[in-house]
Amino acid sequence: MELVVAVYDLTRSFPAEERYGLVNQMRRAAVSIPSNIAEGNARESSKEYLKHLSIGQGSLAELQTQLEIALRLGFVEGVVAQQCLDTSVSVARQLFALRNAIARKVEESR
Repeated sequence: MELVVAVYDLTRSFPAEERYGLVNQMRRAAVSIPSNIAEGNARESSKEYLKHLSIGQGSLAELQTQLEIALRLGFVEGVVAQQCLDTSVSVARQLFALRNAIARKVEESR
């Protein structure tokens, strides 16, 4: 959730012509991460949870790429982009650990 707020804050300063371009893509990718985690957690199957965690990881990779694009296009300062990227790396580590724990649970139940 912190990453979503950071992305919304970050994209507020983007050029107006990017509102329906990169801003929209970045915000959608950011929102998709916790949304997929929540949806997967609400499912009654560990396999479904793993699937949604994987989708969340894909959205996170998209967001990281979009942050790099925004930096290269000069829409954001390096320090600000790095803070957001650092948060995304932290989220990636947490997702990885959670996926591994759920995957072990699935393997043990076989």
